[in-house]
Amino acid sequence: MTDIRQKPNFTIFPAIDIRGGKCVRLIQGDYERQTTYSDSPAVQATLWEKQGAEFLHLVDLDGAKDGKPVNLETIASITKAIKIPCELGGGIRTIEDAELVFRAGIERIIVGTAACENPTVIEEMLMKFSHEKIVIGIDAKNGKASVRGWQKETSLNATDLAEEFSRKGASRFIYTDISTDGMLSGPNYCAISEFCDAVPGAKVIASGGVSSMDDVIKLMNLGKKNIEGVIIGKALYEGKILLSDLLKLIK
Repeated sequence: MTDIRQKPNFTIFPAIDIRGGKCVRLIQGDYERQTTYSDSPAVQATLWEKQGAEFLHLVDLDGAKDGKPVNLETIASITKAIKIPCELGGGIRTIEDAELVFRAGIERIIVGTAACENPTVIEEMLMKFSHEKIVIGIDAKNGKASVRGWQKETSLNATDLAEEFSRKGASRFIYTDISTDGMLSGPNYCAISEFCDAVPGAKVIASGGVSSMDDVIKLMNLGKKNIEGVIIGKALYEGKILLSDLLKLIK
């Protein structure tokens, strides 16, 4: 499959997941199923930039688990090493956390657990930092949101949660399907479509399961105008997709 029927402004977000100051990947968010790809996330970031990446997706895995930013020094080393912008998620649950992360050079922050457990803080962040600086990250398994680094499942429906925050002014979401993340099994296209339909006035970045260029093309061909891009991790690190080839294809 190489035909792109819909060609929107589509962004590929290479993922850099940080744990213990290193670049790693987990399978389905399981901290016991980790592969380390680089001892220097900053070096990895420069490699993605050289291959043509326009925006990087960073995750502080230790922060997600501990409930506060942990790898700030490593994060700052990344933003200093490259010219392209970065977004960061993992452990950002207060205004003070957000300010620390922005000072480390991050362009926009991703808030997930706080959105589920303390919705008021999201409204405060949107007012203080603007909707362009705040991304609502919704990680779902069987349609229900998970929090605290995917360690805790909730009874909250992912699409209902998205609709609620869209009404409160959120304009960008990251939807991650936990069951496909790190599995190289292909995205959950049905769930992504439903999520996009739930927030038609907001931008949606898909995450989880991408294993080939065909997977990316299928996402672009879903016919959802609000899909802004896709986050790709393991497929890039395992060489299933070459970033430079993918960027040539979609542009």
